Order: sequence, then C-alpha cells, then structure tokens
Amino acid sequence: MGFRERHGIVDLGVGVGARVPHYETIFGETPAMDWFEIISENFLGDGGRALEQLDKLRHAYRVIPHGVSLALGSVEPPSADYLRRLRALVDRIAPPWFSDHLCWGRVDGMDLHDLLPMPMTQAAVAHVADRIKQVQDAIGRPFALENVSSYLTYRESTMPEWAFLTEVAERADCGLLFDVNNAYVSARNHGFDAATYVDYVPAHRVVQMHLAGHTDMGKYILDTHSDHVCDPVWDLYRRAVGRFGAVSTLVEWDENIPAWEVLSQEAARARGLRREVLAASPATVKVQP
Repeated sequence: MGFRERHGIVDLGVGVGARVPHYETIFGETPAMDWFEIISENFLGDGGRALEQLDKLRHAYRVIPHGVSLALGSVEPPSADYLRRLRALVDRIAPPWFSDHLCWGRVDGMDLHDLLPMPMTQAAVAHVADRIKQVQDAIGRPFALENVSSYLTYRESTMPEWAFLTEVAERADCGLLFDVNNAYVSARNHGFDAATYVDYVPAHRVVQMHLAGHTDMGKYILDTHSDHVCDPVWDLYRRAVGRFGAVSTLVEWDENIPAWEVLSQEAARARGLRREVLAASPATVKVQP
C-alpha cells in the first residue's frame, strides 16, 4: 500500500494560494475554487485578524498549510516555540497533510529567509530524514516535502536531485509536494532533464503538485511566482499528471498578483488539462528502482 493510501489522502482538485489582494472576493463572493493553500507562517499568532480570516476561509473551503521556515537541512532544528505554534495551526484547520521545503536556511541562530539547496549526499539524506521524522511526530500529521528551485550546486554531491529527494522521502516515510515549475527551473539552470525527474520520483508519495510562473533572466531562470505558467511547464505538468494520477494541484502567484479572474482562469486551465490527461490514460502508480 502506498503513502497516499496508507494515510487516506485523496485528491482535492485544483486550488490557489489565499492572498490578501483577493480576500474581498473570497470572503464577499465565495467564488468557486476547489481548495486554498496558506503560508503557515502568516497564521502562527495566538489570535487576531489573521486567524479570524483563516476561520472564515476554512469554513468555506478545504485549506492546506504550506511552510517556508522549517529549514530541514539546517544544523539547528526548528525552535520548540515554532513547532508548538505550527501544531496549533494544523490542529485548528485539521488538514490531511502539511508541507515545507527540502532546503536549509538557518545558521548560528539567524534565519536567512531563503530556501537554499542541499548538498546531495548520503549524510544529508540521513540528516534531513531524521529531522522530518521529528517534525512529523511533533505535528501529528502526514508531512509533504517540496523540491526547491536552485541556482547553485555542490562539488560534494554524489547523486542527482531526483534520487536525493526520493531517498529522503523513502527514509523519512513522508509525502512529496512535487513542484513542477521548480523542477523545470532547476533543470534549465543546471542542464538536466526535467522529464527524468518526473519519471523517477515515487508516484505513490506525491500528495500535491505546484504550478507557477518564473522569470527568464537570460543565463538562468528565476522562480518568481510572478506570471502565467509557461508552455514548457504545462507540458511537464501533463507528464506529471500522467504518472502521478489525480493529485491535488495548486497554482502559485505571489508577485504581480493579478485580478481574481486571471488567477481563477489559470486554475481552470490546470483543471482542464488534468481532466484531459486522466481521461486519456489513467496513471499507474509505480516506484522507480
């Protein structure tokens, strides 16, 4: 039995991030949307307006928390206070999973506020997997690990990114949040094949996917979440749906945030493409050796 089946994780459809510029529409009109993702750190307070808005959101829609501060690859663990607050948030909205990134970003007590890539070594696999187990136990819910976009590599690395992500997930026994745009960005920046990435990761562990736009800087591309999803990322998403099956998908748009109608249309495009692929060739869950 795969990870999704063991934890009873079902497909939520296609959602978008809950962002302040759209609150008037979301709360005033309750528009059609399958689900919403929130940034966990925006709702870790003990009270106030943010939690009032979150309660309104979760009473109308399914809500999934997505974090940016666990920094699982850092030497220093997340603080006990952070985990306490994250546990309170997760308990408040009772999501089927919570998520964060495969990265480091904390050193000497200072948060660097960046999602920095890991050296891809067996030592790093062991470190991150143990940290995930600790976090998963502390929060009491299934955890999904997201692949990040990257702009540097390490001489010490001994395996490709897809093998590293897979080994961490298998050793930690966690889920995966497969970011299609991040896989494309990293592939372009480092010269590997993004399709190989999709074909390798264990499909049964993928509980969610991300789509987003990026910015082409010429010599490299930057993950900015500031534009429409580009055609090559849509093509990669088509391949991912064909392999992973009916998996909850989120469209991220965090800079140059458009009108609700534009974001909703982007989600509708993902919904239509997904429906088309699933109707043509239902995915077979297969774990690569």
